[in-house]
Order: sequence, then structure tokens, then C-alpha cells
Amino acid sequence: MAKQGYHHGNLRQALVEAALELIRAQGPGGFTLSEAAKRAGVTPAAVYRHFAGREDLIAECARQGYAIFADVMEHAWNGGAPAPLAAFGATGRAYLAFARRFSGHYVAMFESGIAPNRSPELAAGAERAEAVMLRATEALLSSLPAARRPPASMVAAHVRAMSHGVVELFARAAPGTAGPWAPEDLLESGIGIYLRGLGILPPDT
Repeated sequence: MAKQGYHHGNLRQALVEAALELIRAQGPGGFTLSEAAKRAGVTPAAVYRHFAGREDLIAECARQGYAIFADVMEHAWNGGAPAPLAAFGATGRAYLAFARRFSGHYVAMFESGIAPNRSPELAAGAERAEAVMLRATEALLSSLPAARRPPASMVAAHVRAMSHGVVELFARAAPGTAGPWAPEDLLESGIGIYLRGLGILPPDT
């Protein structure tokens, strides 16, 4: 295998791309640094010029994932245009799209056991991504009287949990995950039921 990453002076990113391929194929715990080095076309010793170990490499995959995720969510939210409810629905679809398109990053972020507070850079990326959902949730809740308004952070956590559940159970291209409903429809209907319970949407007649 040609040492493309090394020869182009971007060994660090070549190792990240190799790790992402291995995460997609084998999961975050299913590969070694030696395998990542081999896939990047360098010796295992070369990895340590850039990463302290396998977890450090996965953490960089997660950091880059959070940066992409935040961009995707901010684009979907679009400042709440054309209306907060419609924009909120767009963020849900964007969540599923990100999980499909950047599955290696998604797993590194949410399923690798790497804590967001592992480093200041990783924490900042995670906080930026979460801030988009928090802003969207605050905009939706603003239509409720203050006395009936639940904490925006709690509502955002509920929606994230629902989104992650749909990804895990129905949005992965694994045997047995296909169902009679599209993941987007499942998420939209679930969030709709939740928002009706909060009083943000009128009762379904």
C-alpha cells in the first residue's frame, strides 16, 4: 500500500481517515493502531508522532465529527427560518442524515466511550453541536406560558435520545433493522407526539 498520507505531508489526517474506515467496518473497539497504520500506509511507530494511542486517535475522529455535525445542524436550523417548528423538524432529518453519511464519525462521537470532556477541543466541539439543538428547543418553548415551560435542556435531551434511538434501531444498514416505516417518519411522528404532550402542537384531531 502506498504511503499517500505520509508522502503528502498529512499523515495525521490519513490516520484519521483510516480509523474512520475501520470504525465503520469493525466498530470503535474492533481495530488496533497497527491496523490503522497499515491502512494509512505507514509503520505503527509513525502513529505515535501524532497520537498517544488508539483512544487519542478515536477522539480526533469524534472531534472532527462534532465539527461537521454542528455545521449540518446549524444549516438545518437556519436561525429558525422559515418558522421554528419547520426548522426544528429539519434538524431531526439532519441528525439522521449525518448518522448515515458520516457513520464513522457518529460512532466515534456517541458509541466509542470517549467522553466529550476528554480534551478542551473535543468538549468545545460537542458543546457547539448541542447548542444548536438547545437554541432550537428554546425557540419552540417560547410559545408556552412560563409556568408551563419545561427546561429547554431537558427537552433537547429527550429529542436527542429519541433521535439516537431511531438511528440505532432503524437507520443502520444492518440485517433486521429495516421496518415498515422510514426512519424520518418514525422520528417526525415521535417528536410530534412529544410536542403535543407539551402543548406546543394542537391535539391531533
